[in-house]
Amino acid sequence: MSVRVQREDFDLGAEVAALRAGKAAIGAVAAFVGTVRDVNDGSPVRAMELEHYPGMTEKALARIEEDARARWALQGVTIIHRVGPLLPQDQIVLVAVASAHRGNAFAACEFIMDYLKSEAPFWKKESTPEGERWVDARVSDEAALARWGLRSGNSAAGEGSEP
Repeated sequence: MSVRVQREDFDLGAEVAALRAGKAAIGAVAAFVGTVRDVNDGSPVRAMELEHYPGMTEKALARIEEDARARWALQGVTIIHRVGPLLPQDQIVLVAVASAHRGNAFAACEFIMDYLKSEAPFWKKESTPEGERWVDARVSDEAALARWGLRSGNSAAGEGSEP
């Protein structure tokens, strides 16, 4: 398991290589990289600031990873979420999942991202030409979480709420 919250960027190739290192049983790796968009809800985005509560955030991410391992046979999981100031096209999040077969890797990767979007205690503030605004959780994020048989509110705080 590798769960990190960091300001620094990450290297997808290096992270996948580390996830696979020495594990000959791995037959599939599925990865998702989220990036900062330059438009959100029809408004230009100049920058984004991500905030979190150190300690609580890492525990929440570890809990998400544990839930994925309970559902699928996984050989490894890497979750990296960046915080601090970010610009359009910057990488925000990496979820990489390794398993013996692609079905488990794809499903677990999607599950972790859906769970993370609704349950991980991050707060996003966007800078737009009109000023700064906090980003609220989307209804689609809640619907994605529900399809896994989960409901929002499993963590102490959720993405989109002002700290």
